[in-house]
Amino acid sequence: MKERHPENLGLVSTDIPLISNLNVWLNIALIRLYHLSESRLQAKRVVVGLLNRFQKREIAGLRIAALDHWERYLVKLLRAAMVQDALIVIDRPFRLVPDLPDAELIENSLTRIDDLYFSCRILDYSWNRDRYRIKDVSES
Repeated sequence: MKERHPENLGLVSTDIPLISNLNVWLNIALIRLYHLSESRLQAKRVVVGLLNRFQKREIAGLRIAALDHWERYLVKLLRAAMVQDALIVIDRPFRLVPDLPDAELIENSLTRIDDLYFSCRILDYSWNRDRYRIKDVSES
């Protein structure tokens, strides 16, 4: 079993902002650039490949202000997934993407990158339970 450490936390939250003066690929790649000492070219290739999993390759060069809610969520999710063996924690996804009717797109996004993270937890209000279509939601 993999050993987890606190530094393996990848948080997706409205409380953790994206860097507005950087484009999308750099926001996602920062962890790879600094923690893995990857070259900019290699990091950009990885990030563009990940964006392509969502058919969002074209947003790589955009600034954060040009993105919609869903695209901002994807950037935050991919940034969190850059943490090696991450425990991804998604804090109130319907606050991040308020126009989603249910959690299907959230679940699909996690499935598309399940090779990048160790585990994922979603934290949300109990009144959003029905939007997840599951019965075993733990409350704490």
